[in-house]
Amino acid sequence: MKSIKTLVAVATLFAISFGAFAQSISATASTLDSAEAKISAMAEQQGSQYTITSARVGDQVHMTAILNK
Repeated sequence: MKSIKTLVAVATLFAISFGAFAQSISATASTLDSAEAKISAMAEQQGSQYTITSARVGDQVHMTAILNK
C-alpha cells in the first residue's frame, strides 16, 4: 500500500513538472505542409522543439502540437 501511494505521488509530481515546461499551440492552414510550417515557425520563435499531437483535415487543416523546451 505504501508503494502505491509513493507511485501516485511521483506520477503526480512528474505530471505537474511536465506541464510547467510544455505549451500547446495550434495552427490552421490549407495543407498539412503549411500547417506544420506555421507550427515550426512558432516553435522556432520560442526557441523550442515541437511534437505534433493531432491533425484534422477537412476544408482546412487544423494541427496541434506541444512545445518542448
